[in-house]
Amino acid sequence: MRGIHSAVDDIRRNVFTEVAKIAYEGGDYSRVDLIPYTIVPGEDSQYRSNVFLARAIVQERVRLACGLPIQPVDVRAPASEGIEEAAAADDKFFEEPLVNVISFACNACPTKRIRVTDSCQGCMSHPCQAVCPRDAIYFDEMKHSHIDQSKCIKCGRCVNQCPYHAISNLERPCAAACGMDAIESDERGRAKINYDKCVSCGMCLVNCPFAAIADKSQIFQIIHAMKRHDEVIACVAPAFVNQFGKGASPAKLKAAMRRCGFADVVEVAVGADLCTIEEAEDFLEKVPAEQPFMGTSCCPAWSMMAKKLFPDFKDYISMALTPMVITARMVKKEHPGARICFIGPCAAKKLEANRKSVRSDVDYVLTFEELQGMFDAKEIDFSQLPEDPADDFTVATGAGRGFAVGGGVAAAVVEAVKRIDPEREMLIDYGDGLRECRKMLTLAKAGKRDGYLLEGMACPGGCVAGAGTIAPVRETAAAVQKYKDGAAVQNALDSPLKERLSDTKE
Repeated sequence: MRGIHSAVDDIRRNVFTEVAKIAYEGGDYSRVDLIPYTIVPGEDSQYRSNVFLARAIVQERVRLACGLPIQPVDVRAPASEGIEEAAAADDKFFEEPLVNVISFACNACPTKRIRVTDSCQGCMSHPCQAVCPRDAIYFDEMKHSHIDQSKCIKCGRCVNQCPYHAISNLERPCAAACGMDAIESDERGRAKINYDKCVSCGMCLVNCPFAAIADKSQIFQIIHAMKRHDEVIACVAPAFVNQFGKGASPAKLKAAMRRCGFADVVEVAVGADLCTIEEAEDFLEKVPAEQPFMGTSCCPAWSMMAKKLFPDFKDYISMALTPMVITARMVKKEHPGARICFIGPCAAKKLEANRKSVRSDVDYVLTFEELQGMFDAKEIDFSQLPEDPADDFTVATGAGRGFAVGGGVAAAVVEAVKRIDPEREMLIDYGDGLRECRKMLTLAKAGKRDGYLLEGMACPGGCVAGAGTIAPVRETAAAVQKYKDGAAVQNALDSPLKERLSDTKE
């Protein structure tokens, strides 16, 4: 589903835009109750079976966009319940859980099942039966195949062997996208999240075709901080390239964000450069002297997954601060009274910022999709924005900018290691999505990744495929590569800010 604009995308983005409009305008916040009628007008719904269900779903998404919890189904209350407190919130972070299932919006999709469709031709060769390891395939009098679900182990071998593609593998999209197997079912067969397993990567929320899964936002609180005249400085992740259209150059992006109320904009790729240097030094020091391999640190969902499922490896994940935290600390060193808003592609960064160890560094987190809601609320047209060359991002190296794409972190560390120790052999492996990350760590547990640097990315394709992105993944990956190649210097060790790594230590 990623890369295909859908009605679910429209709902998400319209909710962010309407919430941002009301936050900017101020006044009577009970107007939040009217947002479902703005997004789903009239008597006919293009989204769900009836207009009332569609509006109820929008209502809960509005509450989440304001940082408020979902309301119980049996409680009758307006969307604006608690909105004044949300507007007045100063240092309050969202209350967990971050990712939520709107239960009545869930379609109660079937759990994983292999089934024979009407396309079965009753062929003579019966390859489906031949490859079934549990004798789950049987035939009726017309020689059409059927599957005994009590025997089926969902291996999918029959799916791949049918010459007519008559056997389908039916699986919940949210569960299929979850690399942690955290999607379970409630007593009504609707999806629910096992938060003991969930790492908040957000893949479920962008793969649910019923708009039933959403995460909480701080867009409402950020706008109010700006209206209080707080100095809010945006730190923009390397995956920003191409997210807001081809006309949104770095200079125009800065201009647009100032119109939204941000005091300044900093490129997080500068923090990625320093993260690269630290991870390169850690690898040279620790592998293999102190540990058999090292995992990169920048993806919080990958890091949390490794620590949950492979606790013996928790000390093998780099202790280097993530680019978000490094950049935030550098900015706060120069602007002690400022509030830092990280803007990026990632839902899990919201969870990272919610940690006690990070709260003093990062005050707010927005996704690119949420920022687009602010742009739309301000009716910003990038084609009409003035462009000041002085606003271009010029400090980061190509290495830091490459963090946005899968494999980019490891590539940056490799180049730094080669510079420090040209004789050092550098082995790398890359996990593209959490399922592949789990396989990679399973090989490491078996001793097959000794001496390696392991890069894990929760989102298949890297940060450019994060849950909060807007643009198609392939297009963005190509744009990031072009932007990376355009950097004045390529190796992180050539960063003009490398001496400031000490500023990021507590």
